[in-house]
Amino acid sequence: MTVLKMSWRPTYRSSKFRNVYGKEGSREQCFDGIPITKNVHDSHFCAVNTKFLAIVTESAGGGSFLIIPVNKTGRVDPHYPRVCGHQGNVLDIKWNPFMDHIIASCSEDCSVRIWEIPEGGLRRNMTKSAMELYGHSRRVGLIEWHPTCSGILLSAGFDCKILIWNTETGEPAKIIDCHTDVVLCMSFNTDGSLLATSSKDNRLRIIEPRSGKVLQEADCKSHRINRVVFLGNMKHVLTTGVSRWNTRQVTLWDQEDLSMPIIEEEIDGLSGLLFPFYDADTHMLYLAGKGDGNIRYYEVSTEKPYLQYLMEFRSPAPQKGLGVMPKWGLSVGACEVFRFYKLVTLKGLVEPISMIVPRRSDSYQEDIYPMTAGSQPALSVTEWLSGVDRGPVLMSLKVYYKQPSSTDLRTSKREGRAVAMKGLDLLENVPPKTENELLRTFYRQQDELKRLRKELTERDERIRQLELELHNLKNNSM
Repeated sequence: MTVLKMSWRPTYRSSKFRNVYGKEGSREQCFDGIPITKNVHDSHFCAVNTKFLAIVTESAGGGSFLIIPVNKTGRVDPHYPRVCGHQGNVLDIKWNPFMDHIIASCSEDCSVRIWEIPEGGLRRNMTKSAMELYGHSRRVGLIEWHPTCSGILLSAGFDCKILIWNTETGEPAKIIDCHTDVVLCMSFNTDGSLLATSSKDNRLRIIEPRSGKVLQEADCKSHRINRVVFLGNMKHVLTTGVSRWNTRQVTLWDQEDLSMPIIEEEIDGLSGLLFPFYDADTHMLYLAGKGDGNIRYYEVSTEKPYLQYLMEFRSPAPQKGLGVMPKWGLSVGACEVFRFYKLVTLKGLVEPISMIVPRRSDSYQEDIYPMTAGSQPALSVTEWLSGVDRGPVLMSLKVYYKQPSSTDLRTSKREGRAVAMKGLDLLENVPPKTENELLRTFYRQQDELKRLRKELTERDERIRQLELELHNLKNNSM
């Protein structure tokens, strides 16, 4: 099997996501004055759900993190209460995907803790956790909730072990002991029946988590792996890392045959870690560089070229980590398909970044919002431990759609013009970092500009019609 290198003359493929753009939140939508941790551990130090934002902070005498309601933006009081029960630095935090008030944390003190946050957030410092889980002999660097079962939590420590915790009993249900070095990343597939891991021993593994059996293993000699993520139901696994020439690289694998990667693509020569985020609903892959302000995004397919470069969001403010809002927390009426919460350490700032499909939003856009994994678990802990696998319980986002007001329409009009200008200035102001990306962008320009101009004209005409109707209604009501 030969590895596919990205072509010098990429083929153009139409996509409804080709004009997706990143929109930074206004100052009023940011969280300011946060003493974000300066720890150099390769973690996001941030987690978000529809109710709360959690950020790991600097603290003396142990680890702590803030819990802030997502609607309470603005400057954060220096004495704002914290979760501060750990005896060492907090290295990772994750919200339970099915319980908005339950968050897990792990620390250098070798423990994993489960916290129950009160309704409305903290009113005083929280030092007592709902559950303390001890089983690792060294510090714990990673935690991950099961995607369809709310009572299963995985933790990976510097003792090279992965523990599967039954949070209903507080006991480890399984110890996975197949790694010869520290585990760098863990990723479940869609129904939680498989676990992909990357490790400092530079091996990619596909594991059956309940038995701990390694089903597939790759020794990546030309690709130093950092992060790994399952690509939904595509039977593919994607890794980010560094090539033998010390350039940042992304690699695609067949999860059933890791003998050879499907494709390898070099991104750039920067040194920061590449964090991958995959959206199974839109089949979009986001690559965010740690220490820089760039987020590249691609559309993933099961056919060549597999990864279709779309565009890049750029910001001068470097990101330390990124939290991701669940789908049911997005602004469906604004055609928002993804939202990051970006940690900017030097400014003590948490900034939302919305990825938006620029189109009229006067009706629910069903093609960009298919049925998505919801907030209800698909099976119990007992069922999963007994060998049952079940996909996520799906939900429609239509219930979250709100008809935009005339003010929203005028705002959308201005944003549409901004998108058009972004398209016109793309080559000048946002130069791609590789020749490959430059060619891809160049071959799309004429069609993309025509589409943007046509879309802007249609948007203006629609807004004029709506404003005229609104004017007529006001006159008739007098």
